[in-house]
Amino acid sequence: MRIVRFWYKNEINYGLLAGNQVEVVDGDIYGEYTVTNLKIALTDVKLTAPCLPSKAVCIGLNYLDHAREMKDKLPANPLLFLKPSSAVIGDGDDIEYPSLSENLHYEGELAVVIGKTARKVPLARALDYVWGYTCANDVTARDLQHQDGQWTRGKSFDTFMPIGPWLETEIDPGKLAIKSYLNGEIRQSSNTANLIFKVPELISFITEVMTLYPGDVILTGTPAGVGPMQIGDTITVEIEGIGTLTNKVV
Repeated sequence: MRIVRFWYKNEINYGLLAGNQVEVVDGDIYGEYTVTNLKIALTDVKLTAPCLPSKAVCIGLNYLDHAREMKDKLPANPLLFLKPSSAVIGDGDDIEYPSLSENLHYEGELAVVIGKTARKVPLARALDYVWGYTCANDVTARDLQHQDGQWTRGKSFDTFMPIGPWLETEIDPGKLAIKSYLNGEIRQSSNTANLIFKVPELISFITEVMTLYPGDVILTGTPAGVGPMQIGDTITVEIEGIGTLTNKVV
């Protein structure tokens, strides 16, 4: 099932994607809801980020090849940092190149969206708390990240967390091809089978530290091939079984 969040007649709604139509839903999308009789052509709506999290918990250095690329030691535990909800944009929205940076990078990632309140979740039950999966781009001002020594500023500018285009609920996150294209040229190509810490491990580890709420997002890390983007560039993240997330740098 694919869940979309979209603009229609100046309002944001949720719906289920059925071919080229959106079936509008009514009620609590994280709980009890009904599918209404209202069906809208996909071309008549503007998709936005499939959720608006209270926080995004991101994982650094979670692919072996990326850790080597960044010349960092492999972490003994998942390396956590946060992105604010103000960084969230959707498919087709613009990434703004900040004037404070001279080295803006893309990082294609699988995003996990939480479906119910999660605290101290045991490993065996971790996937029970997942609402679905989507594509993400952990946009990073690499020069500011290195300059600061910690990652908050370089990761948190407005527009620095594109997610979308929709939420896919019926895939196995353990073996998905993931690719990034810069202006149509492939720059990243890997598989979530290469994650150092898998999705259940991440959920269990994070919820020992902090409570995750419905709509919160986990960015699971990026593979090798990260690199710079310039104003005018278009970056696309493609994940098997989900689709593509495309944004332009302005």
